[in-house]
Amino acid sequence: MKTKPSSATHTMDLDLGDDLVITKTTRRHSAGGVWVSGTIHGHRFEALVFPEHAEVPEYEIGDSRISKLWLQRQGDKVVVYNWDRGQDVPAADATAAAIVDFLCAGLAESTFGV
Repeated sequence: MKTKPSSATHTMDLDLGDDLVITKTTRRHSAGGVWVSGTIHGHRFEALVFPEHAEVPEYEIGDSRISKLWLQRQGDKVVVYNWDRGQDVPAADATAAAIVDFLCAGLAESTFGV
């Protein structure tokens, strides 16, 4: 999953797509969507991704089709971002922000092929 770098990724000169590993995908049968777990750039993440946009736009991160995203730095186990139908923990630093931007730009497409 390669995307055009955002200003945060460009500023930090990160090549985030090279080490993205999806470790698990789990379809939710009752309410739709897919839980996607993985690692990227020294972080673990779990995301609830949908094939279509949320009925309530504020429930999704931008235009990403992601309604829940948890991001933890692996080195010290600190949660550096959390979104659960709204922002609970803002990006702790530029790296976390760049990872969130990267996942939002292409995780749904990668998961659903659309």
